[in-house]
Amino acid sequence: MINRFEHKNSIIFRVSDTFFRWISVIILVIICFAFYYVIDASGRNTIERQQSSLENVINRDIVQCYAIEGRYPPSLTYLEEHYGLVYDRSTFFVDYRPIASNMYPDVTVIKAR
Repeated sequence: MINRFEHKNSIIFRVSDTFFRWISVIILVIICFAFYYVIDASGRNTIERQQSSLENVINRDIVQCYAIEGRYPPSLTYLEEHYGLVYDRSTFFVDYRPIASNMYPDVTVIKAR
């Protein structure tokens, strides 16, 4: 018996179940790659913000030291000991080069990885 909505001579494109399975797998893979890309981009943005924040904190501590003591800090460890500077050494490298006690030091913050 024929279905009443189907005509015997009509041409109907029928898609097999395997086609739908492959499409489902491809869509899943695309979603996984998109999710990975979003998470990776978010992580890179966070590291850049941390680096900017660390630069601002170091500059603030240098200026605070000069305002309180009348001289710029002699080293980065001085800032860590007396002004509470804390940062992740495995993520960032800080190059601190004092020029003189009355001249602003040269400070560079570089991402270590």
